[in-house]
Amino acid sequence: MTYRRTLRELAFETHGVVTSRSAEAAGVPTVELRKLAARGALTRLGQGVYRMDEAPAGELDEYAQAVALVGEGAVLADEAVLAAHHLAQVNLRRIRVASSRRVRAQLPGTVEVIRRAVPEDQRDSIEGVPAMTVESAILGARGRIMTDRLIEATHQARERGLLHPDAEARIIAALGTS
Repeated sequence: MTYRRTLRELAFETHGVVTSRSAEAAGVPTVELRKLAARGALTRLGQGVYRMDEAPAGELDEYAQAVALVGEGAVLADEAVLAAHHLAQVNLRRIRVASSRRVRAQLPGTVEVIRRAVPEDQRDSIEGVPAMTVESAILGARGRIMTDRLIEATHQARERGLLHPDAEARIIAALGTS
């Protein structure tokens, strides 16, 4: 199988995003990424992050790109999680990404990095995009999104199976005391 085909298959699973780390894990040397980018098969998004142009565009692409650009261990945070799930009527200006480490990479203006360690029990994924759990995201968005919207988002998330009824009760109680 060619390197390009390997990367194409990888990109179909990762919302079009290919990192040098994921490529190496799939057996594609980093130098091949640069060669394919020079030939127009990949678009360089940032240090070690590329978009496979042959992969179909989807609504989670920009979230996957934001997390990949921030780097290893990063997750979608707060309002970005709610927007990705279509909860709380969030209209993002910037995609909020949490990382426990300092990020020095040049990031587009559409990505906001917050330095926060997100414990394993508060991590989830949205169709393969690393993210905070819906519960953590709702509670993390307090003060930036109206409480009424967060309560409505909590009910919607429970109805859609994104939250357990116990979590719904915890969130409502926490929002009521804020």
